[in-house]
Amino acid sequence: MSDSTAKATSLFAYVAEFDNATDLYHAAEKVRDAGFRRWDVHTPYPVHGMDAAMGLGKSWLSAVVLVGGTTGFLFALFLQFFTQVSLYPTVVQNKPTNLFTVPAFFPVTFELTILFSGFSILFGLLIWIMLPRWNHPLFNSSLFPKSTDDGFLMVIESRDPKFKKDKTR
Repeated sequence: MSDSTAKATSLFAYVAEFDNATDLYHAAEKVRDAGFRRWDVHTPYPVHGMDAAMGLGKSWLSAVVLVGGTTGFLFALFLQFFTQVSLYPTVVQNKPTNLFTVPAFFPVTFELTILFSGFSILFGLLIWIMLPRWNHPLFNSSLFPKSTDDGFLMVIESRDPKFKKDKTR
């Protein structure tokens, strides 16, 4: 069974429904092998191995978090060194503050590393999945609500270079 989602005159995608996860898995392998790039699957639960069947590679989000965490770490060290060593030298644990005062610098450095990592993953993910988007053309499909209950759906978008209105079905 298939359903086409369409706004007034333009076709957004073809939506195909499958009876179970195994059929969807094999169909995903065929679509990947056919060379389609703009397509996705929607299931009510995670299907083991679907990433490989779809040909998805490693996410770049971990690199974004690494950059964010490193930035937070370096910013914390700079902030503490600049304020406590250069501008306002203090005596901590009966020792003058310098770069080797690790116990005093550790809590702020740790917290800013975690904070910058968290914000980088939040904003990186929002940019990657193009949110906020309040409405999506796929929501107009009569089959799409089934994907949260018992439907196994595959969506091939019409903006894919290999999409042909008659042959893609």
